[in-house]
Amino acid sequence: MKATLITGASSGIGEGFARRLATLGHNLVLVARSEKALHELCDELMLKHEIMAHYVVLDLAEPNADLTLFEETERHGFEIDWLINNAGFGSAGDFAKLDLDRELQMIELNIAALVSITHAYLVKMRERRAGTIINVSSAAGFQPIPFMATYAATKAFVTSFSEAIAEENRPYGIQVLALCPGSTKTNFFAASKIDRPIKVKGQQTVEDVIETALRAITTRRIKVVSGLANKIGAILGTYVPTFISRRVMAGALRSRFQVKPDEPTGNDHKVMSDKR
Repeated sequence: MKATLITGASSGIGEGFARRLATLGHNLVLVARSEKALHELCDELMLKHEIMAHYVVLDLAEPNADLTLFEETERHGFEIDWLINNAGFGSAGDFAKLDLDRELQMIELNIAALVSITHAYLVKMRERRAGTIINVSSAAGFQPIPFMATYAATKAFVTSFSEAIAEENRPYGIQVLALCPGSTKTNFFAASKIDRPIKVKGQQTVEDVIETALRAITTRRIKVVSGLANKIGAILGTYVPTFISRRVMAGALRSRFQVKPDEPTGNDHKVMSDKR
C-alpha cells in the first residue's frame, strides 16, 4: 500500500502536512512521541477522508530509531512514496551555558535521524524510480545565528544535504525538496517554555507553509523559502557578508540571552521544541 510518512506529525507543520495530504487522498504513516495526539489525529483523518492512517510512537533521537521505523513500515507492507522529514527541535541561548547533552540530542535528531531515514527510504524509491522527499529545514539556516548557533547550523546542513541529493537522484525520477519556513504560527514558544518569545512580524500560518511546499513540488523546485519576508532575508543572508549578518543578529539577541560578565548568570537555558 502506498503511503506518505511524516515525522514530527503530532503538531505544527507535521500535523499540517497530514491534514492537507489526507484531503488529497494520501494514506499516512505518522511518527512522533505523543501517542494520544497521533491516535486522535489518525482516527479523525480516517473517518473524515476515508484513507488509511497508521501511527508509530517513537523518539527518533534514540539509537536505532530509524531502523525501528523502517522495519515497522516494511512489516505492515507500506510503500513509502512520499517522505516528509519534519521532526526536529531548536534551542536558544548563550551556547557556553546551554545543556550540552540537549545540544547533541538536537544534532542527532535534526541531522543524523533525517539522514538515516532518508537513506532507508531513498533506496526503495530508487528501485521504483519514483518518490518525493520533503526535508523541513528553516530560513534560519541561511546564515550563522549567534544565540541559536547549533539550531541554525543543523538547518544549514539540512538545506545543503537536500539540494545535493536532489541532484543525485534527479535521473531516477525522485524529487527532493528543502522546505525553508521562517517563524510560523504554532505553539512553538509555549511548547519550548520560552518565557520571552521572540516577536517576529509577518508570521505565516502552517497552511501557508504547506501550500508553498506543494506548489514547489508541482513545479519541481529543489529549495523553497516560505514567505516574502523570509525570502528577502534569505537573499540578504546570501549576499551580505557573514561578519555583518552575525553582528546584527548578535546585537538583536544578546540582551535577551547573555548577561554582562560581571552580572549574575542565573539559568540561561532556553529550549525550543517542535519548531515550525
